[in-house]
Amino acid sequence: MWRVLLVEDQTIVRQGLKVILEQDPTITVTHEAENGLDAVAILEKHMIDFIMMDVRMPKMNGIEATRIIKKRWPSVKILILTTFNDDEYALQALKEGANGFLLKTAEPNKLIEAVYSCMNGGLTIHDEVAAKVMPRLLNKETKKPEMTVELSPREVQVTKLVGEGWTNKEIAAELHLSVGTVKNHLTMILQKTGLRDRTQLAIFAVKHYIGE
Repeated sequence: MWRVLLVEDQTIVRQGLKVILEQDPTITVTHEAENGLDAVAILEKHMIDFIMMDVRMPKMNGIEATRIIKKRWPSVKILILTTFNDDEYALQALKEGANGFLLKTAEPNKLIEAVYSCMNGGLTIHDEVAAKVMPRLLNKETKKPEMTVELSPREVQVTKLVGEGWTNKEIAAELHLSVGTVKNHLTMILQKTGLRDRTQLAIFAVKHYIGE
């Protein structure tokens, strides 16, 4: 059972999200918060697996909360909910380690799919905004940036698939490896690159055109 924290300042939206998410037997909304400050306080006292968080909130917004939470509890997955007008906030949140973001107009089944994707190590980005925000997120140059680390051919394959949003299970099946072996490769890749987590690795992969 995945323990979910909803962080949203509008009660009616929060209640609606809870109803949608708890349609899945694997998901249970154990806690709710109206702002990032309250979310941090909840994490100090309770075990949380996944956070679905708004961006614009009083006291502490989603970006600040993501920065603090990812630093103190890096294993907690965070999905940012945004609107078209919140692109800048979502970009910053993703840079701070958020595991993805969706528009609040997403279909209910997409919300549940996003939870599964994030919990399985994927990077979830709403299709309608991915093309719009990724170039800005990556600040992609016309010339390929020089690689400053040396990855093995297998590590390059794994990094490429992470950049495409594949989960560990999907990567294992594609490369005919065990999930444990994929995790070991990821650990070594993160050590070599000096990156903090899978989200940063995905950005690294696209920025360096790995696989192209």
